[in-house]
Amino acid sequence: MNVSSANVTLVIQYRDSFAKAMTKNVIVVALGFSINYINANLIKTFHKHQIFNTNPRYILFIHLVVNDMIQLTVTIALFVFSYTLRRLNVSLCCFFILLANFTTENSPLNLACMVAECYVAVCLPLRHAQICTVRRTYVLMGLIWVISAVSVLPDLFISLVIEPLDFFHSRIFCMREMVFRSPHLIKKRDVSYAVFLVVVWFTILYAYFRIMITARAANTDAKNAKKAMNTVLLHGIQVLLCMSAYIAPLLKQLLGFLFPKNYIDSLFACYIIIQVLPRFISPIIYGLRDKTFRTYLAKDLMCKVTMATHPQTVFGNPS
Repeated sequence: MNVSSANVTLVIQYRDSFAKAMTKNVIVVALGFSINYINANLIKTFHKHQIFNTNPRYILFIHLVVNDMIQLTVTIALFVFSYTLRRLNVSLCCFFILLANFTTENSPLNLACMVAECYVAVCLPLRHAQICTVRRTYVLMGLIWVISAVSVLPDLFISLVIEPLDFFHSRIFCMREMVFRSPHLIKKRDVSYAVFLVVVWFTILYAYFRIMITARAANTDAKNAKKAMNTVLLHGIQVLLCMSAYIAPLLKQLLGFLFPKNYIDSLFACYIIIQVLPRFISPIIYGLRDKTFRTYLAKDLMCKVTMATHPQTVFGNPS
């Protein structure tokens, strides 16, 4: 039995105490609800104001927000199921795992596209309106899903070929390693992750240095260029956190080797850092840091509070 198989077996056999299990689930559900509530308000503000619907930058952002909401909801559901139901039908588990993989791989690709848009806005300002159109933005979003599909769906197709039909009607502890069991799929996953890492980081580094060169060459636009550089750096931090999921298999093996007695608690900490924390940063960058979005979001929230506390000021006093 290799290290990975041993760690999977340890996860399946290990059971937290009731108090510890309850604490972990409350923390995860509370964080997920809070983040999704914030994201839901961002989506509402986006759809409510035309200024965002026609801006490729905000369209890509809201696509990232929706993607993160799906990813967070699915992973939290799987986390809760692991403590309550313990075992799921393989077909249902397969659906959840595929959806989680889709959205996990979409995030860094979406962030790379946002960095590319920022690069065009600063380095090619006269061509920005021609290059970054709304139509092309939606085509780009579709391309993101297609690339993720090329990476994720082979796991399903190969498993359908090599696994017996009875396997998909059985019940298992819902983990990727338990659904897609072929060692060839693990190698394919590692290769695809490496390719994603190289492409996304090349995009970020290239955009950052080009924006920095532009800022030094054009002092009149230095303020906007500096802001763009800071945005690219923040996206880099986002990507670093998102793509930590790509090294999660290696990290889990390392933790199993270093902390065999506390392996499950280490996995919980990894889950918070890898799956939850990146979804918390996205609303901060555009929902709070971006001045335009912050202004409209504040107005919408104030309107909501006013309607809830003083409805007569909105609808008028009934005579």
